[in-house]
Amino acid sequence: MNMGIMALVCVLVAGMLLRMPIGFSMLVSGFAYLLVKGQDLGLVAEQVGNGLYNSYVLLAVPLFVFAANIMNAGTVSERIFDFCRILVGRMRGGLAQVDILVSVIFSGMSGSAIADAAGPGLVTIRQMLKKPEYTRGFAGAVVVASATLGPIIPPSIPMVIYALVSGASVGALFLGGVVPGFLMAVLMMVVVHVIATRRNMPREEPVPMREWPSILFRGALPLSMPIVLLGGIYSGVFTPTEAAAVAALHALILAGVVYRALTWRTFWGVVMESTRGSAVITLILAGSFMLNYAFTAEGVPQAMAQWVESMHLGQVPFLLLVNVMFLVLGCFLDVSVLLLVFVPMLLPAAKLLGIDLVHFGVLVVLNMMIGLIHPPFGMLLFVTKALPGIPIGEMMKEGWPFLVMLLLLLLAITLYPPIVLWLPQTMGYQTQ
Repeated sequence: MNMGIMALVCVLVAGMLLRMPIGFSMLVSGFAYLLVKGQDLGLVAEQVGNGLYNSYVLLAVPLFVFAANIMNAGTVSERIFDFCRILVGRMRGGLAQVDILVSVIFSGMSGSAIADAAGPGLVTIRQMLKKPEYTRGFAGAVVVASATLGPIIPPSIPMVIYALVSGASVGALFLGGVVPGFLMAVLMMVVVHVIATRRNMPREEPVPMREWPSILFRGALPLSMPIVLLGGIYSGVFTPTEAAAVAALHALILAGVVYRALTWRTFWGVVMESTRGSAVITLILAGSFMLNYAFTAEGVPQAMAQWVESMHLGQVPFLLLVNVMFLVLGCFLDVSVLLLVFVPMLLPAAKLLGIDLVHFGVLVVLNMMIGLIHPPFGMLLFVTKALPGIPIGEMMKEGWPFLVMLLLLLLAITLYPPIVLWLPQTMGYQTQ
């Protein structure tokens, strides 16, 4: 490690310890690298400008953020909740089962775990806390676990960012997340059923039959979004990036025109919130371009590939090593940092071993979702703590069965790639 990389790492770590916004920390560390190497500081503007304005796929990120915020502001979560209550509410632990099914549906519209927890998650957690049989920890654990479905079931903001750094097909990545996402949902529902049976949780009161038609009609409308998005992408009507614009327009029409749940004031609030969220992501992207320039200039990705080759690692041992690395780093670092800084360093080694980039991408994103639900970083834990005020310790005590289930699924996807690749290959994707 030469002085340039040492200066970059030291400044980056210092910025994070001082709680500087991660995007600024990355940019400042890039400046430090250039100063130590004696290079022109104008390279920062060049790298950031080229990275941001030559990436058409990046347009999808703010549009998916906008669509998720529109859905959360437009009473869509409540309507989906009522729809799912008819389908699974009569099962033991019915409200917890409803939350998982709501997350499956909302995942097909938002692409964000945080949006899932803050929107439909908040609706269902309030309903569960009204019932004495649902402890605070259990209610929070279910919401936190089910929110991880957001970036796995398409569309997915992390997969769009992964496609940016890897060059993998966004459409194939979206399809690759379908089977793992539904497996996650089914396994979560099994976990809830086992816990509810052991605790003898009562069944929910049935919804009167006379209310079914109106509830089903209102709740079924949001289901059209994932059908429109995936149908449009794979019929060739629009690209995955254009699908994000379609998603935003679909959400706006649904919440503003059909449901009439958006006032001008609410709409302006959604625009401002989406702008802030997109700006944060853009700042992190800008910093990552600078870091990636430094790592590439110093040959770090190539050195990583050579190290893997010298170790004579096969595909499975390498992927297991990647899993361990991301599970550990996920305790401390944000998803965006892991995607934009560490994934590019591992890609040459993955390509050298012949690992399909779609399989690798879904595996990496699932790792990062697991990182969102365990401390000390655990962003989903902090979101759920901040909204309904459930202590993190209580959620962790009740959430370990979900964490174990996700780890077992991660192992299965690692050992058996067809779980990810079967659907993309069925739709014409050629493995790399």
